[in-house]
Amino acid sequence: MSALNDPRVFFAAERTLMAWNRTALTLMAFGFMIERFGLFLHMLRQVPGHLGRDMSFWIGVAFIGLALILLAFSIVQYRRVLRTLKPIEIPERYCTWSGIAMNLSVVALGIALVVYLFAEL
Repeated sequence: MSALNDPRVFFAAERTLMAWNRTALTLMAFGFMIERFGLFLHMLRQVPGHLGRDMSFWIGVAFIGLALILLAFSIVQYRRVLRTLKPIEIPERYCTWSGIAMNLSVVALGIALVVYLFAEL
């Protein structure tokens, strides 16, 4: 990827991975907020006999799903960049999998959130 032989290239890739992580977390929070606000509006309306979910539920779940896809894609991209780096560009004894572990844990929690939302149906 680069001929710089500089560890800053690796750290830039790791910062990019964490930026995607923050973006995905924001999308998840936004999706959850949309879903909960729709539930709040549903409770305010108090329409008898109306049992279905509003469109806000599906939009919220779509935002959470988009975040999960984004996290998976960012892991793939990060691994592709790591394969192109030379050993001199990665600091000796530096843990290269910690960013991936962070993203995978957010993916697991996002899946748990979607399961929780569907369990409330």
